[in-house]
Amino acid sequence: MKTELIQKAYEIAKERYAAVGVDTDKVLAQLQDFHLSLHCWQTDDVVGFEPKAGALSGGIQTTGNYPGRARDIDEVRADIIKAKSLIPGTHRLNLHEIYGDFQGQFVDRDQVEVKHFESWIQWAKENNMKLDFNSSSFSHPKSGNLSLSSPDNSIREFWIEHTKRCRAISEAIGEAQGDPCIMNLWVHDGSKDITVNRLKYRELFKDSLDQIFATEYKNMKDCLESKTFGIGLESYTVGSLEFCACYAATHNKLYTIDTGHYHPTESAADKVSSMLLFVPELMLHVSRPIRWDSDHVTIMDDTTVDLFSEIVRADALNRVHYGLDYFDASINRIGAYVIGSRAAQKSMLRALLEPLNTLRSYEANEQGFERLALLEEAKSLPWNAVWDMFCLKNDVPVGEEFIAEVEKYEAEVTSKR
Repeated sequence: MKTELIQKAYEIAKERYAAVGVDTDKVLAQLQDFHLSLHCWQTDDVVGFEPKAGALSGGIQTTGNYPGRARDIDEVRADIIKAKSLIPGTHRLNLHEIYGDFQGQFVDRDQVEVKHFESWIQWAKENNMKLDFNSSSFSHPKSGNLSLSSPDNSIREFWIEHTKRCRAISEAIGEAQGDPCIMNLWVHDGSKDITVNRLKYRELFKDSLDQIFATEYKNMKDCLESKTFGIGLESYTVGSLEFCACYAATHNKLYTIDTGHYHPTESAADKVSSMLLFVPELMLHVSRPIRWDSDHVTIMDDTTVDLFSEIVRADALNRVHYGLDYFDASINRIGAYVIGSRAAQKSMLRALLEPLNTLRSYEANEQGFERLALLEEAKSLPWNAVWDMFCLKNDVPVGEEFIAEVEKYEAEVTSKR
């Protein structure tokens, strides 16, 4: 797309937004400071680098078998760099523990150490990315249906040790990069059928968390993520919304809002203002659930725009961390990476471009008609011209131009795997 056309369209959009009290230059600066935490597991279908990794388990599932899956650490890193080159701005990288640099050696999860992520720390520094982290309680012989809530002490102690080590690794990452590493804790624990010991398993889970969080760290932040159900674990989830929200609130931990982890009729956006009153910060895992936690590629749909709009409306830009969490293997994985990332950025851009001061004034004066009218008219303001300018400023493909870049990478790289 010609630079002159992009600039001309932006100047028109700038004037149009100024008419409703929005400074697009300021918004571009805000969007530049919006950093996604890109999920490494989109590159390889959540397989990781453990030797003889088993099938994905723990109530989650990857669907599709598109050719070109990354098979090792070098291919994962190459795919991330390619995706990064097509996404405007600077971003973080979110690692699961199973993505350690194990050098082909078997390292059980209760034995993982900082040394297994030292090459990631160096790689991230060289590529101007900060790292975030996740413990990995799934796809392991000791996962079963219960991990941190297991009544089998040997199983529970195994996962407690694993998660403690993940926190220590996160601390080392945060210290090395000079910026806190956000570590998310999610377990799949639950039951397929009717459970008569709900309280018992939650008591065990709480005790496990108390042990895990006993050590205080300065260079990492803990998140706790809830879920409604998992595949094969439909009747009962130990780490429910109520459990995780209450634990986070009473222990000053971050709460993770995963857009796929609620009932289909619930609004993830509505949870933002409630949780921010009781927890220090939020972590987002943004995906696209279709009838269940299916982790389809994020798109700029109403639910995603609403989520980011609520963050802006709550003046919470500095209290929220933004991660992606989908793993679609039915289409080109790099393309999926780029589509979802850019969709999240577009959703945030639209939220930042909302004429919020005028809308708040209307609401304060009980001008319901005016508020609704402006909300509707704002949807058709030329936000896309501002997006094109953002891409241009960041020297990444504008509009649909990235499609050809993904196709070229497929022809030259992923199709040969």
